[in-house]
Amino acid sequence: MTADAVDAGTAPVVLAARGLGWTVGGAVILDDITLDLRALELLAVIGPNGAGKSTLLHLLSGVTRPTAGRVELAGRDVTGASIAARARAGLGRTFQTSSLFDGLTAVENVRMSVQSRHRAALSVLRTATSREDVDAAHGLLDRVRMTHRHDVLAGELSHGDRRKLEVAVALARRPDVLLLDEPMAGVSVEDVPDLVDLVRGLRADGVSVCMVEHHMDVVLDLADRVAVLHHGELLALGSPSDVTADPVVQQAYLGEEL
Repeated sequence: MTADAVDAGTAPVVLAARGLGWTVGGAVILDDITLDLRALELLAVIGPNGAGKSTLLHLLSGVTRPTAGRVELAGRDVTGASIAARARAGLGRTFQTSSLFDGLTAVENVRMSVQSRHRAALSVLRTATSREDVDAAHGLLDRVRMTHRHDVLAGELSHGDRRKLEVAVALARRPDVLLLDEPMAGVSVEDVPDLVDLVRGLRADGVSVCMVEHHMDVVLDLADRVAVLHHGELLALGSPSDVTADPVVQQAYLGEEL
């Protein structure tokens, strides 16, 4: 557990799944998932392949509508809300598959995200691109340790830098809650420490994080609590040490190193 770990019993709930389920063609993909993300907490979601981890993020973010249960954001039911409405309410998301514009530079990708914050309130008094937006984009790239990569095309960045850029794009919308879908996937060993520090530092930005991650060393280093999914069910929820010591969790992983 992190040194500045959140007291999961007292911090207010910022995102919640309540009996969340998703069934397709009679197949139960997720079943009765109930869990909370607390303010300034980092909650890691782990589980074997096919456990339903990314599906859970899809339901929380609005990519997929649940067939059962509800999603609450800051105490408000957003189950029927669109992705855009959830984003305006403070929910950000990164994906396993990059959603960057490869033909644009890093700073242009972030600037577009900064501008999207204002789109609903654009007026004749605001230009399409302001100096303030550009400066904000540069600042966010510095924040994610890409100081010397501002003008590099996104398509030419290393995989690790692309992951950093995706976080900068998400932060540009000023989320209160950020969903990270396997941020370390495909990243070189050399790039992992920088990304770990970046994710850890999100707490200082006032961001609560729910992260799907396969790298258990990263989970143990970062997470305040760990939720374990198995065959679409919530198998365990608790501190990293409690969860990894649970014989039921160990059996579910069938010998995978925890």
